[in-house]
Formats: sequence, C-alpha cells, structure tokens
Amino acid sequence: MNANNRRLTGALLIGAVALLLLPWFSLEAGFFSRGWLTSLWSDSANAPALWQVGEHPWLIIAIALFVLCAGCGLLPGAARSRLLLLFSALGVLFLIIEGHAIGYSGWSWMWLENRFGTLASGQPAMGAGALLLLTTFLLLFSFALAERGVMKGDAFVVASLVLLTALVSIFVLYPVLSMFVVSVQDVDGSFKPDGLISNIQDPSIWSLSCLSGGTCGTAWRTLWLALMTAAGSTLLGLAFALAATRTPLPFKKALRMLTILPIITPPFVIGLALILLFGRSGVVTEHLAALFGIEPGRWLYGLTGIWIAQVLSFTPIAFLVLIGVVEGVSPSLEEASQTLRANRWRTFTRVSLPLMAPGLANAFLISFIESMADFGNPMVLGGSHGVLSTEIFFSVVGAQNDPSRAAVLAMILLCFTLTAFVLQRWWLGGKNFATVTGKGDGGKHVQLPRVLRFGVYGMVIPWGLFTLVIYGMIVVGGFVQSWGLNDALTIEHYVRAFGVSFSNGHLLWSGVAWNSFWTTLEIALIAAPLTAIVGLLTAWLIVRQKFAGRQTFEFLLMLSFAIPGTVIGVSYVMAYNLPPLEITGTAMILVACFVFRNMPVGVRGGIAAMSQLDKSLDEASLTLGANSFRTLRKVVLPLLKPAISAALVYAFVRAITSISAVIFLVSAQYNMATSYIVGLVENGEYGVAIAYSTVLIVVMLLIIGIFQWLVGERRLRRVARPVDIAVPPATTSLTQERAV
Repeated sequence: MNANNRRLTGALLIGAVALLLLPWFSLEAGFFSRGWLTSLWSDSANAPALWQVGEHPWLIIAIALFVLCAGCGLLPGAARSRLLLLFSALGVLFLIIEGHAIGYSGWSWMWLENRFGTLASGQPAMGAGALLLLTTFLLLFSFALAERGVMKGDAFVVASLVLLTALVSIFVLYPVLSMFVVSVQDVDGSFKPDGLISNIQDPSIWSLSCLSGGTCGTAWRTLWLALMTAAGSTLLGLAFALAATRTPLPFKKALRMLTILPIITPPFVIGLALILLFGRSGVVTEHLAALFGIEPGRWLYGLTGIWIAQVLSFTPIAFLVLIGVVEGVSPSLEEASQTLRANRWRTFTRVSLPLMAPGLANAFLISFIESMADFGNPMVLGGSHGVLSTEIFFSVVGAQNDPSRAAVLAMILLCFTLTAFVLQRWWLGGKNFATVTGKGDGGKHVQLPRVLRFGVYGMVIPWGLFTLVIYGMIVVGGFVQSWGLNDALTIEHYVRAFGVSFSNGHLLWSGVAWNSFWTTLEIALIAAPLTAIVGLLTAWLIVRQKFAGRQTFEFLLMLSFAIPGTVIGVSYVMAYNLPPLEITGTAMILVACFVFRNMPVGVRGGIAAMSQLDKSLDEASLTLGANSFRTLRKVVLPLLKPAISAALVYAFVRAITSISAVIFLVSAQYNMATSYIVGLVENGEYGVAIAYSTVLIVVMLLIIGIFQWLVGERRLRRVARPVDIAVPPATTSLTQERAV
C-alpha cells in the first residue's frame, strides 16, 4: 500500500468512527462526562449519525458524501483526486450550511421555511461526531490537493495549511463576523438595524462636551486614555532600555527583574495596590491627612488612576519590545557620526533614535491595544468614568442586557485598534532600518548626553522604586486584617482562600479559591502547549513554504492580536451561544480563546528564530529521504528551543492573567482565577483578592521554571578538531543539550 492509500484509509477510518461511534450532536452533560458511552445506541440524545437519520433525514446527505469519498479510493489516476476533491469540498460546505440553516426549533432562516415548509424537528449544535466528520472532509480535501501536485505533493504541508486556515476562520473571523450580524438582527433573527443606528448615534458615546468643560463620551474618553497610556508606556520603556544599555547605572540586573513582575501579575492587582496607597484609607492619603490636614479625595477613581495603573502595567511590555531594538543599533554608525564631528546629542537624535523607530512604533501599538482592551484596571479604578471595555461588559451581563449595544461598542473598539494597526504598518512600510549585516560590527554604544542621561535616571529610578513599593503593598495587603480599618497582621485571608482540612480521614479543599485555582491551572496547562504547537507550525509554514496568499494568511493570523480581548470575548459569546457550534460556558471556549488570542506571539517568535536557521538543514534532511513532518520534528524543532520556551511561558502566563476576554466566557462550572478575583474586589474583599493574586504569582514563577527545565536550551558551540593539512583548523557542529 503506497503512502497516498495509507493516508486515505486513515482518514476514512476517522470518518467511520465519527459516524458510528461518537455522539453526533452536542451533549448537555459534556463530551468528557463519558456518560454517553453506556447509552450510545439507546438514547437519541447521545446517538451517532446513522441512528439520527430517522429523525433528522438531511444527515443522509453527509453520509452519502462520505461514502462517495470512500468510493474514490477505488478509482485510478487523476479521476480519483478530482472526484475526491469535489465530494470532500461538498461535504465541508454541506455540514457548514446545514449547521447554520437548522436550529433547535427548525429552520433558522425564515426564507427557508417559506420555501420548504416547516420542519418536523430541529437539531442541537454539532457534537464530537459532526466535528470529527468535518475534520475528515478537510483532511480528504487536503490529500486530494496533494495528489494533484499542490505544494509539490507534500500532504503534511497541505493538510497543515488547510486545517490552520479552517481553525483561524472558525475562531477568529467567524466570531467577529457574527458580532456584526448580531448588531443588525432582531430577536427572531430578522434584519433590523434600528439598534445599530440608535446606539451609534448615542450621545453618551460620541459627546465632545468635555471641550466646553463637560464630560466626554465613552469612545473619546477611551481613545484619549489609550493614547496617553501608549505614550507614557513607550516613553518609560525607552528610558528603561536606554538606562540598561547606554548608561553606567548600577543594579541593572535588578531593574531588569522588575520587568518580569507586572507581566505575571493579574492585571487589576496594580489597581488594588494603588487603592491601598492612594485610596481614601490608603497609607499615603492618611499620612498626608495627618501631616498637612489634606482632606482625603477621590482623585484616584477616574481616568488619572486608570492611567497610572496602565502605565505601570504596560511599561515592562514596552521595555521588552524596545530593549532588543536599542541594543541592535550598530555602534559603528554612531562612531561614524562622531567621527564626522557630531556631538552625542546630535548622534542620538539623528542616528540612533531614528533607527529605533520600528521598536517605538511596535511598543506604542502594543500599549495602545492593551489599554483599549484592559478591563481590570478600569473596573477597579474607573468609578463613574467608564471606558469601552467596561461599558461592553455591563451591556452584556448587566441590567441593560443589550447585545446590540455591546456589539456596537465592540465594533468601535475594533475600529480604533485596527486603525492604529494600519497606521503603524503604513508609517513603517517601505522604510529600511537594517543595521545588522554579515560584516563584523565591533565597538561600544555611545553613552547618552549628560542631560539626557540624567533625564533617563529621573524617570527610571523613581519608576523602579515606585514599582517596588507597589509590590510591597501587594505582599503586605494580603496579611492585613482590613486595610485602613484594622492593620493587625493575620493569615486569615490565605486560610479563607486556600484552607485545607481533614474530615473522616479525607483531605478537604475547604478554601473558597480552590475551585477556580484548579480550573485555571488545568485550562492554562492545556492551552499553553496547544498555543506553542499551532504558533510554531504556522511560523514554519510561513518561513519555509511558498504558497499563494502567504501574506494574507500571515495577516489573518496577526489579526487576532490586533483585536482587543474585550471584542474577542463579546464576539465569542455571540458566535458560540447557538448552533452550529454551541460551546459557551464550556472549557473548550476558554481553551480556544487562549490558543488563538495568544498564538500570534508564538508565530512572531517562531518566525524570528526560524529565520536564523539555514534552509540547507531542511534540504539536507529531505535529500536523505525524510519527509516534511520528520524534518520538522527531528531537525527544526530541536533548534527552536528558545522560541518553544518563550511561546509556552507567554501562553501559560496570559491564560492565567487574562481578564478582558475571560470575564465574558467563564461559567459557574469553569470559573477562572481572574474572574473570581474581580468578584472579590466587587464585594470589597481586598485582602482575599490580594492573597489569591500573590499565590498565583508564586505558582506562575514555579511553573515557568519547570517549562524552561523541560524544554532545555539550544547551545551552539565550536568543537575543536585535530589540525590536519587536508582538514580546516576547526569545524562547527551543532549540539543539543538539556539544561538541568
């Protein structure tokens, strides 16, 4: 049996399992409850497709198309691939159309009911059997393309492209499009743009009365806050990067360590620490009142407080973006400038700073998007000054219950972020900032001008000290009975959150936080490796394969990063709350959100790392008879250990600390840590919230260390060879070692 027949047989076996051995529709108790195993052929709710045909006769079309695909395996030559391509494509289209056209009560679209009459019965959302058969049709479609010579007949590459395109379409494009559709739909599904029009014209969104001393609308308030946060974070991030590379500032390693803490901190914890410092009962507020008689105010609760918290939260991310760019400016260019009699100030402003433009633009864009999507800090510190993210939340889960308004606000948020994304690409497009070439580049970076150096010190040192104070308050806040009222030390908050007890010889997890804690760890540990796999596979396809539409494919993948988490959360609720894919309130929707929200970071890291690997390594493996999959597994991945580690760590941390999308997707059964902490904050239980956050930080640091130990390090070292006349004095070999 040749490779084509083996692949076809394997895919057909998967399809047979989908039709015969798995529930066709979604299960109320969930697929992993395993209760369906005992009633697969006796309960219509759990039955596979063949059993369901009597009640849902349209399923016979899907079964017939699968049988036709199986029959194609008996045909010779080109006829087989052509017919297999046709029938598998029809299978995919049929499952998608019938899943949308038929709902619980019958036809989902009125024109179908008018055309074909009322259905005797509807259908639930797709279950494991339907999704697996859809995957089978996609695999058969991929194998047919490979047999016709697409991508040089490499079935693994074609299947990877087809499946990744399908996944991005399902979990990125489809939810966003669903959000647009919901905004112009009535309750019965008919077209009704009244809600869209009225909400777009709402003065509370677009009001500019702040120009005359009033209050700005939510949209302009959010935009102004995002611009100020992006400017502040980028400026501080640049100052930090310059201090770390261009000044003799001591304790640079300690300052760099401070950049890790905000990244692994739940996003609203900094807001809590600011309340402990500057709130009405805060330490600083009480001391000012005692020393100078200053009346405690509410200045922290508004845009000022949100801005301070966001700058503190996002400056480390801007620094991580900028540090590599600042270090990458060629010292020889700066030395050439000084050789031409330019002083340090002119060298910095005319040579160094312009070459940092890509890093500055990316840092500004990331900070802008993060501010737009931030939910935790505005929730804690916003007061009556709502922003788009919090307004969207209250439109969905608040007393308003207005999904049309939530969709409109989410579209406005999306327009702001995509506009910033396009402007950044336009500004950088067509410009060359390359300073690293194949030539040796010696020398040291030019030190900053004196005035600029002291200006950098004036920003970096207070920022570092303020960050230390903030995290000191976080640690202390968990051990104080009631901040501002009773400062007695206690461990009651930790006991209430993570208490354990024994009863009748059994260990009981009696703490209130255990349920969300274990759920969060489980989902994060599932999502992290999936994110790394999908991201690095995508990077390999983009860097190593040439195919039509590669740039469009890359842009669609990066689109999920440009979309704020708040928009992702709302769009997921609107897309997956009804058939054909009803996963709202399940663990699956959380895993899917984390994977496709965080995947672009793995893609960019993989592209950067893979671009440094010579293609001759892949070519040598292929020449020696290895296929693409074996080459990727045995040659490429071992050389990408830093990128794998970075993707795992980032995906794991973001899955635990994310709040903007998660707040819409959690349920009573699957409640995440960040959502639970927000509930504690809303109830005024600051001590328990801070105790929970502190435990999360410690656990994340521990698991990050485990990830890095498991992945190991890639080490490229020179191995000396005996000198011989016919052999070069030294050769270079690649050795893979595990760092223990």
